[in-house]
Formats: sequence, structure tokens, C-alpha cells
Amino acid sequence: MRFTRSVLAASAVAALSVGTMTALASPASAAPNTTPQKVCGSGYKTVNSAAVGSLGTLYLTYNASNGHNCVTTIRNNPGTAVDMSAYVWVPDTEEGDSDAGLFKSYAGPTYVRGKGHCVDWGGSIANVYVQVVGSNCGSLKEHRTTFTR
Repeated sequence: MRFTRSVLAASAVAALSVGTMTALASPASAAPNTTPQKVCGSGYKTVNSAAVGSLGTLYLTYNASNGHNCVTTIRNNPGTAVDMSAYVWVPDTEEGDSDAGLFKSYAGPTYVRGKGHCVDWGGSIANVYVQVVGSNCGSLKEHRTTFTR
């Protein structure tokens, strides 16, 4: 899924200000013992992660063979469906992908070609939101923001 900067920015602002996003992909199904590799697919290795409070973890993965990043948000305790999201964005190319809705176990996968670029990524579980900006681009420092609404 390809986005323009204004579409992704509007979605991010809506998610941060309202606390929900419109689902952009079919709902993910709950799976026991879910891992980022099970969600993203073979060849994807975890290169970064961020806690979503005590509710779960956001994972940034990378596949060296195709140059794509994948982001998924995985709950620690799957159960009743709650609002969740995952997104990945490459500012240099203005390409990104997102997934949001009511999920029992995980949101995503979301994919973008990120080889040679910094990526912005994030997600949410219930009312806890995480955003990582300028990530995985060598010597530059990334910026992480976590907040609860």
C-alpha cells in the first residue's frame, strides 16, 4: 500500500488525537506464540523493538534479500479484541503502510522498501501509543515517544 505524506500524516494525527484509526487491511487473526517472524514471514529478522507499555511489543524487522522492512505490534496476552495499530514510513520516499483495527493478538504486518533509508515506525495497543522516528539509519539518533491517552 502506497501513501502520500499527507495521507499518512493525517492518519497519524487522527490516531494520536482521537485514539483510533480506521482499519486499512483485513483483521489479523489471533495466533498462539506469535513472533514477528511468523507475522512478517520467512527471511525477516528483528532489528529493533519498543515496548508498548506493559501490553506488548512493537517490532521492526528487515529482510536483507528484498530490502523490505516489516512492522508488527504483538500483545503479551492475546484475548478479547482491542484497538491496535502498526505502521512503517520512509520519509525519503514518502512510502508507507499501516494496519489498524480491533485485534485479538497482533496488528500488521506492514511492509515498506527501506533499504538505505531511515524509517519511522510505531503502533498502539488500547490507549498506549509508541512512535519511533529516524530509526535504523546508521549513526543518526532515533527519537522514541510513548504516551497513554
